[in-house]
Amino acid sequence: MNTHNAPLRRGWTTGACAAGAARAAFEALLCGHFPDPVEVKLPGGRRPSFALARQESGDGWALAGIIKDAGDDPDVTHGALICSRVRRTAPGSGITFRAGPGVGTVTRPGLPLPAGEPAINPKPREIIRTAITEAAKLHGAADDVEIEVSIPNGEIIAQKTLNPRLGIVGGLSILGTTGIVIPYSCSAWIHGIHNGIDVARAEGLTHIAGATGTTSEAAILRLHQLPELALIDMGDFVGGMLKHLRTHPVERVSIAGGFGKMTKLAQGLLDLHSKRGSVDMEFLSRLAGQDLTAANTALEALHRAPDLPEKVAALAWKTASATLDGAPIQLEIVIFDREGGLLARTPFTPV
Repeated sequence: MNTHNAPLRRGWTTGACAAGAARAAFEALLCGHFPDPVEVKLPGGRRPSFALARQESGDGWALAGIIKDAGDDPDVTHGALICSRVRRTAPGSGITFRAGPGVGTVTRPGLPLPAGEPAINPKPREIIRTAITEAAKLHGAADDVEIEVSIPNGEIIAQKTLNPRLGIVGGLSILGTTGIVIPYSCSAWIHGIHNGIDVARAEGLTHIAGATGTTSEAAILRLHQLPELALIDMGDFVGGMLKHLRTHPVERVSIAGGFGKMTKLAQGLLDLHSKRGSVDMEFLSRLAGQDLTAANTALEALHRAPDLPEKVAALAWKTASATLDGAPIQLEIVIFDREGGLLARTPFTPV
């Protein structure tokens, strides 16, 4: 368990693990034994080593598996077994990729890969290619192989991710631009937000909505009768959503959330997690024109000053609008109560 001053431990992405497993399996094909641990080169030049958790081989193929260690990051794939099965292919065919059990397949446009491709993102493919070509040069062999990446139980784990909404079916994505997981960077979540926007744009949607939680998600979908694909799983990362929209705009954007989260946005916060900041009761006191500093929660402040949501929504709109920085977008802020009832709503207005 991390203490207050201890640095958080970094981990390794699914892409780095898949690359290590691929190299180990390829070397087993070439020389008859699995290197354990196995070393891979990451884009930044770092060369971590991975212990193997699985080793299998057969006629013209070999498979290795590495257990993903995400460090101190709360990653749903922490502890998952990432496997790469390497099979020889025809001379000149190069390195090809295949989705095995538990790894998804892309079915919609707007993602970094075309529909029909295994959900092994471009940067992880680059890391895997580097691992394979290094091993090929070391052993004086050709690198004509098929890499099938699989994750036992990956299809079940994927239900906890954005993949089903993004049209990635059958399992998880193999991700990671650097190969390194930075604890609590939540880069995977923000990556999912960007993908959600890109898919919605590619599908021709002109109105998308970001929500801070499940209640506001359901409420904003009902309010506008939006398709599920229009809903961006923004969570606390309103800044991550708005900054991507600044350069990848859609005509209409709704930002929806509860009173507490939207108060933080009104205060100027773009990361709404409790670790990044709390509701400022002095701020709410100034808005309400009465002393609310004795209130323990935003909900208590709301009970004392029921007209606050309209004022909070207006200031939240200003924060979001400033982040969009003149993008061709009409923006609205919608605040819901804990039951999904409408508390306040700004009109759609160009930023």
